[in-house]
Amino acid sequence: MKVLSLQFISQAALLAIFSAAAVQAGETDTSTPSKRPAYSKEALQGKIEFCQTCHGTSGEGARGGPLPIPRLAGQQTKYLENQLTNFMVRRRQNNVMSNVAHDLSPALVTALATYFNSLNPKPLGGAPKELAAAGKKIYEEGVSEVKVPACATCHGPEAKGNGSFPRLAGQLNEYVSKKLANWEGERRQDLAVPDKSAAIMQPVAHNLTETQVAAVAAYLANLE
Repeated sequence: MKVLSLQFISQAALLAIFSAAAVQAGETDTSTPSKRPAYSKEALQGKIEFCQTCHGTSGEGARGGPLPIPRLAGQQTKYLENQLTNFMVRRRQNNVMSNVAHDLSPALVTALATYFNSLNPKPLGGAPKELAAAGKKIYEEGVSEVKVPACATCHGPEAKGNGSFPRLAGQLNEYVSKKLANWEGERRQDLAVPDKSAAIMQPVAHNLTETQVAAVAAYLANLE
């Protein structure tokens, strides 16, 4: 009970910080309207610092808490924009991130995505090395007997992603494993606004075994 209370207090504190940063977004200059930025530098910096609270100062991700926090560094800009939007409309299920993203303007979404895309820290690593070879084979060749295509087809030969297909290189192995295991629960489809990339991944996540998922995650964790 004590652990849950601390976690709740921590999340509440973070949301309070984020709300304070959001107020700064109204602090625009008095220059010609067409020349004004869509957000202030202070507002953007406040939101970057807020993201760094959980995702690391270089966007490298974090482990050790109740759930692994994903790496944002080097992530595809379009993918980050899409996911922040999905959190806003709750197409992607995460209460903390939905609260964080709900009042972001389109311009701030793009600015945050661009910033984290520009970062390139070393991966945190720490995945079981003995699984990496099997994971590499699945990533490059797929699993034909269960109709799982090669991951490289969409995510690229170096796992750096492309547009709306995310970068996987350097992502925390625990995060990849948990997301694939709970794909249908977290990324349910909105039939009115279908997410093509999520629809592609749904059968992949469903058809891979737990061991295969762990192997792919281990392979990706140490890629730079």
